[in-house]
Amino acid sequence: MGRGAAAAPRTRIGAIDALRGLVMLLMLVDHVREFFYLQAQVSDPMNLATTPPDLFLTRAASHVCAPVFLLLTGLSASLYGAKHGSRAATSAFLLKRGLFLILLEVTLVNLAWTLNPLPPILYLQVIWAIGLSMLALSVLLWLPWAGLVAVALAIMLGHNLLDGVVLAPDAPGFALWAILHQRGLIPLPWGVLRTSYPVLPWIGVIAAGYALGPLYTAGLAPSLRRRRLVALGLASLAAFLILRGLNGYGEPVPWVAGRTWVATVLSFVNLTKYPPSADFLLATIGAGLLLLALFERLPERGLRWLTVFGGAPLFFYLLHLWSLRLIHDGLTLFGLAAPSGRIEVGSPLWLWPMAGLLALLLFPACLWMVRLKRRSAWPGLSYL
Repeated sequence: MGRGAAAAPRTRIGAIDALRGLVMLLMLVDHVREFFYLQAQVSDPMNLATTPPDLFLTRAASHVCAPVFLLLTGLSASLYGAKHGSRAATSAFLLKRGLFLILLEVTLVNLAWTLNPLPPILYLQVIWAIGLSMLALSVLLWLPWAGLVAVALAIMLGHNLLDGVVLAPDAPGFALWAILHQRGLIPLPWGVLRTSYPVLPWIGVIAAGYALGPLYTAGLAPSLRRRRLVALGLASLAAFLILRGLNGYGEPVPWVAGRTWVATVLSFVNLTKYPPSADFLLATIGAGLLLLALFERLPERGLRWLTVFGGAPLFFYLLHLWSLRLIHDGLTLFGLAAPSGRIEVGSPLWLWPMAGLLALLLFPACLWMVRLKRRSAWPGLSYL
């Protein structure tokens, strides 16, 4: 498999599934907000001028989801390669799964959000970005480990140098650039594509995750792996604090001193996600690496709930989206919610217990899927 992958096949690693499960649950909170609260007060929950701190922080808590999930996707690809013994097998798996996710984004996922198979705006969001990132990793994994690390860091930390490259919709190459780095609208025969998740920075994240594979070789002591994860996490957070503190390169939106220290802190952590700035990636990936090291120290029994949600992430993703759609439409049908999805929940802090209740309801189905994946030999279940 080469130096870029783990060297020994292993069973599923509980800490990885637990961290993946945590970010899936944080995503659930944000999607509850999207279905039932977003239009109730503000149009942009990251606009500090119009957003109260509790709603801002509720939204900001989900920022860790995409970068950590992409990082773990790359790491899992490395572990897959260790199990199957060749980069060719890993590359083929990533290619097939990436294409599957792209198809899923423009069908079942968009249908859950819009209930329209041909919506006027077709949103290309996180599942699309993961799929394209997998396609890119299927090629990048052939690089030597040092080359892969260099490419990952160059993309994650250097892509903001491209912020000044802005193409008009009628310019040559606009569609490709809108997919890679500039959010935009690409015309379709019946409407437009909205590139909500420009994919270039995410390619760097998934490549970085793949490069973490050597930390999971059989000969490396778990204590040493945890120390290295902590060192990498702290280095990432330190780099974030330095770059953000300098208020220059790394984040397109500078922080400003507010009238209170709370306002200043909120401005400091208000980072650009679309596409994710270098500061955004340093902060979220740093936190993710520290959590990964922490989860390795915790007893697996205590992480069981998280590992169930993280053990079948795509199944949970589709299940929670369609559950939210059915709940929203049912409430609307019985006159308990406006067609916009507006529900007066008082404070956005209520979104957390609402998401927790939904997680409880979905847990048995996710547990069933995890057990099915473990006992079934059908390779298609690995996609879920």
